[in-house]
Amino acid sequence: LVRVAKDQYSIRKLRAGKNCALVRRAGHGAVECFVYEPDPFSYIKYHVGDTIAVEVVKREVETCTEISSGTISSTLWAAMDESGHAYELIDMMEDALAWSVDFHHVQKNDDFRLIYEQKYVHGEPVGIGKLLGAYYRTEGKEYYSIWYESGNYSGFYDLHARPMKRAFLKAPVKYSRISSRYSYNRFHPVLKRYKGHFGTDYAAPYGTPIVAVADGIIMKVGYTGGNGNYVKIRHDDVYETQYLHMQKFAAGIKPGAHISQNHVIGYVGSTGLATGPHVCFRFWKRGKQVDHLRENLPNPEPMPSADIPDFERVKAQILPQLQNGIVTPPRPRP
Repeated sequence: LVRVAKDQYSIRKLRAGKNCALVRRAGHGAVECFVYEPDPFSYIKYHVGDTIAVEVVKREVETCTEISSGTISSTLWAAMDESGHAYELIDMMEDALAWSVDFHHVQKNDDFRLIYEQKYVHGEPVGIGKLLGAYYRTEGKEYYSIWYESGNYSGFYDLHARPMKRAFLKAPVKYSRISSRYSYNRFHPVLKRYKGHFGTDYAAPYGTPIVAVADGIIMKVGYTGGNGNYVKIRHDDVYETQYLHMQKFAAGIKPGAHISQNHVIGYVGSTGLATGPHVCFRFWKRGKQVDHLRENLPNPEPMPSADIPDFERVKAQILPQLQNGIVTPPRPRP
């Protein structure tokens, strides 16, 4: 069985905690098949009767377009819990709106609405598909984000077909809070004296993934008494970033490695001169440390004009759902 299963679904992939079953032949109880469920979308049949064989069976998945909406009373997590929807939608909403909405400072009575794909197997929800559209209202301003994909690329765009994704992320950790801002004269909690703090501290639990805020090449991976475990990345001839106080580095992080935006480079810790778990994020522009939250960073490439008519078709389907909260059937592609 081990030999036969090697090219189908290796026995070595079996994990504790997964559902399984023995199928017996009627009458005298001889085992005909061992069934293993690696995930809600499939199951593996290991036939051990007269013939040794392995069969991978894919379950039929139904995908429905659904809506999640809510009003912030305290946090995004609480609002999503109150609406009865998956927390992973928060992650998707941040990806869709992160450069328009400051999710580190959500306000009470902010409103949101999400149009997304919900996957079902036998009528039971088993996972979230794509986030098709996002809406967020804060301080009297409304923000929209529409998912669009063509044969060459995919991503979120605003109502004017401008990319929502920027060349640089606003923060290297998600679900965090700013615990200390860029300052020329901050009281250092360890050294107990005032000195410049040329970075932004993001507090998060130990082990929270730290990601690269933009594509680049790793310059340094090391340790110093003040910085703790740190990584420094060059993004182009103008910009460099540094990530301090890591608990540990991610696998494969070494000088010279090419890194893409959102790639995990390490995990939040408190090594070096730190009183608690956080990442000190430092941003260089032409060799000088600057406050990245005040920088007018470069925009990504605009959508090709040839794709705009098709984007308008997609927007015409999603926008009314975001505005009215009513899911409408898709329009046929011309």
